[in-house]
Order: sequence, then structure tokens, then C-alpha cells
Amino acid sequence: MEGTPRLVPEEGSRYYLRVQHYRELLDSLPMDAYTHGCILHPEITADSHIPAYAAASIRTQIGNTQTELAKLAEQNPELKDAYVAKQRRLKSKLFDHDNLKYLKKLLDELESVMDQVETELQRRIEETPEEGSPSWLCGDFFSIADVSLAVTLHRLKFLGLSRRYWGNGSRVNVETYYERVVERPAFRRVLGHVNNILISAVLPVAFRVAKKNAPVIVGTTLLVGFLGGATYLAFLYMKKRLSPFS
Repeated sequence: MEGTPRLVPEEGSRYYLRVQHYRELLDSLPMDAYTHGCILHPEITADSHIPAYAAASIRTQIGNTQTELAKLAEQNPELKDAYVAKQRRLKSKLFDHDNLKYLKKLLDELESVMDQVETELQRRIEETPEEGSPSWLCGDFFSIADVSLAVTLHRLKFLGLSRRYWGNGSRVNVETYYERVVERPAFRRVLGHVNNILISAVLPVAFRVAKKNAPVIVGTTLLVGFLGGATYLAFLYMKKRLSPFS
């Protein structure tokens, strides 16, 4: 409809740069590090939807990766270089994400992003002071930046980080925003699919695969890959499904 803001405003419009800024900022967050880190360190989370046995299962297997790498390389000499290189890259990434100091640094950096979002939402409130006037992250319309923010907040909620970033009253605008966005019919429809992917399907399958009599490093690779990659794919699905709705 003419005059109705689009999900992505026209380039050069007053909203374009604002929408692009928040879309790029939110999409650049290291979600895989948050995901793996929260699985491996559940003590930093609260009300996480990740099964309690995940961390112990992964950590037990990671402890044996060095020995298993050597065994697999010896058993598959024709694939030794490619296999070992691939596993070392994954192992390096996993151990980075298992580094509690590194994880805390990432989560501390996320605080400044959430502060920026909180401030931006406050600007929208001040621009539309009338009670009941709808406003979103970048204006009085739902943009692609809102899709990115909604997806980000829902993943943080899934990981058990919502209490840290908005559930304790420290960012009331973010908290109110999340409560509003999850009530949107399109969001609620998509949430059903995403939660089924994350909880009902992916996690049990990942642990069934990991418990088979495969080498330990393979179990670790599949398990963490499923848990991290599946959340990534699930939230890409959410973004795709939410994008057509304003």
C-alpha cells in the first residue's frame, strides 16, 4: 500500500540507515559462541531450555578428543590430513567457546548492544508519547531490524539469558518489547515450529546420535554441531518466516 513503510525502507529515506544499522549490528552477534558457551557452562544461565544433561555429555567427550583424533588419523591414513585439519578447526572453536573467560567477555560486550537497543526503544516512546501508540525499534512500523531483534531476544530466552539482559527490570523497554513481539500472531505461529525444532526434535536426536558406538570425537562433533547448528538454522527459519509480516 502506498505510504506504508516497507520491511526494508527505501534507500535514502529517513529510516533506511537506522534499520540497516540495527539489522547489521544484531545479525553480527556471535550466536554460535553464545549457544555453545551456554551449553557447556549452564551455571551462567537461568531458566534455560537446554537439557541439563547436555553440558556433562559434551564435556565428557571433549576430554577425550586428543586421543581419538590420533586413533582416527591412524585408522584412516588416506584421509589423515583432511580429517585431522577439519577436526582441529572444530576442536579449536569448541575450546574457544568452552573458555569461560572468553564467554564472559562476549556476554559483557552484549550488554552494550542491549543498552543501545534499550536507548533506541526509549526514543520511540518519546516520539510517540500517546498511550497505546504502536512503536517498534526503528519507527512506528515493523521492519527487518525488528525481525533481527525478535530472533535475537528469543534465542537469548532459549539459552537462559533473558534474566540477565532484560528479565530483572534493568531494561524495561526491552522487556516490554519482547512481551509485545511474542504476542504477534505471525511470531507465535513461527515460535511453535522453532520450539519444536529445538526441543522436540533436534536435541533428542543429537543425543541419540552421540550415544552410539562412534568414536568420541565424532559424537562430540555431531552433538555440538546439532545443538549449535540447529539453533542457527531454526532461527534462520524464524527470520525467513517473520520477514513477510509487518
